[in-house]
Amino acid sequence: MAKNNKKVFITGASGNMGWCTFQEIYNNRPDLDLVPLLRDSEKNREKFAPYLNDPRVKIVWGDFGDYDAILEGITGASYVLHIGGMVSPAADYWPKRTLKTNVMAAENIVKAVKAQKNPDDITVVYIGTVAETGNRCEPIHWGRCGDPIKISIYDHYAISKVKAERVFAESGLKKWVSMRQSGILYPNILKNMDPIMFHVPLNGVLEWATVEDSATLMERVCNDNIPDDFFRRFYNIGSGDQYRITNYQFEDLLLNAIGMGHDATKRVFKPNWFVDRNFHGQWYADSDALEEALHFRHNTPIDLYFKGMAKEVEWFYQLSAVTRLPIISTLAREGLGMIALNKRFGTRTWVKENNTERLTAFYGDTKSQGMAHYKTLPTTWDKADIHIPSKTDYQVLDHGYDETKPFEELTLEDLQKAAAFRGGKLISTEIVDMYTPVTWEDAEGNQFDMTPNTVLRGGHWSPAQDPFPWRYDEIAKQNPFFAQVWYADHGKDENNVYGEEIYRDYDEYQK
Repeated sequence: MAKNNKKVFITGASGNMGWCTFQEIYNNRPDLDLVPLLRDSEKNREKFAPYLNDPRVKIVWGDFGDYDAILEGITGASYVLHIGGMVSPAADYWPKRTLKTNVMAAENIVKAVKAQKNPDDITVVYIGTVAETGNRCEPIHWGRCGDPIKISIYDHYAISKVKAERVFAESGLKKWVSMRQSGILYPNILKNMDPIMFHVPLNGVLEWATVEDSATLMERVCNDNIPDDFFRRFYNIGSGDQYRITNYQFEDLLLNAIGMGHDATKRVFKPNWFVDRNFHGQWYADSDALEEALHFRHNTPIDLYFKGMAKEVEWFYQLSAVTRLPIISTLAREGLGMIALNKRFGTRTWVKENNTERLTAFYGDTKSQGMAHYKTLPTTWDKADIHIPSKTDYQVLDHGYDETKPFEELTLEDLQKAAAFRGGKLISTEIVDMYTPVTWEDAEGNQFDMTPNTVLRGGHWSPAQDPFPWRYDEIAKQNPFFAQVWYADHGKDENNVYGEEIYRDYDEYQK
């Protein structure tokens, strides 16, 4: 390693955000050395071949289950960037492996940091996900950290990320941050031809983050001049106002960028291929906080960014740029329609086979309502509602305590009020500070220890009520804090079936 350089340990360096981060730091920060943890594969060895003998790069070959490899990589590091992990859509196919891998990674990283002589001096960045807070329809389509954790039904990736986030938040380390990543824009996004592309409501919103902004953010956090109050916090990553779009707008921007013209979405998709709810996404009311602290946004106009992505895709996508013959749209529609017929996760297959569990989760509140509601969806675009939700008129969620107070000055009474708003109570009779665990009790009598910081700033609550199975109707009746996000797109029907039976097919997806 280079003399006097500080060391950055990075996971996920072979992935989209991780690779861009690796290059950003390597090219722009000669004062930093890089130590990526990489699985020993032919693909990774080929990708990192130019760096094998580089004095600024030390590759540690290993995986998240290899504590010794993680310890080797973290020893002597000043910065830890935990970007890697199993993500969707792979997580949909291997949920058990996803949970084990992502939580184990967090535990091994925290353990290795604590094994250092100076654990409180090491910056530890965990990349969380917008999926932690689930579907956010109007009028709660703007969100912020501290809103309730609400994982969409069947979202195993989000379950693993919530549990892993708690590992860092409850670690006792002094310089951790959790940055919840949104959808990432990168050139190869067009390769993600998976049924998950139809698991989004057309009017659902997302504040996207470009891969370049995300990489610059990681580079900027590798600095010693960041104030202490930046740490032990949760942040939302987003590229700002013009990247706050609907799912329909995203599809339209993407298809227009590869030359198919505006409204190409209407030529290659059918509106009832998309779900009605139960995905994730929001516009961030607080993402500008990261920009103000670290100034990472490139502010590239979104239409230009999409055009730039289109230049990097394969020739057969670019074919549409030289012709708009109807046959192109017809072939595209047929191909995409087949993806929606995927045996396990295709929305058209759920309808065809009357998969009541999936139809209930993505379309209705009860088994009868799922299919019934699906049948009300428009089959042609002239009847589809593709409006853009308001950017000024929305509902800010109540966090259950006086947020005008300085956070460090919250009292026992403030925490008691917050617990009651969550349907529970505070058991502890004294508090040390906002970062020392206290004992809480949920509405069902489960007691747990968690820091006020994780509960109030992170939106976490009782681990005993983590989804699996999903009991959201039952929990919402007990927890007014959570009810704010659940009842926004679900009725208060006593016969709602979210519970054990919604997850009948779990074992099938372990295979």
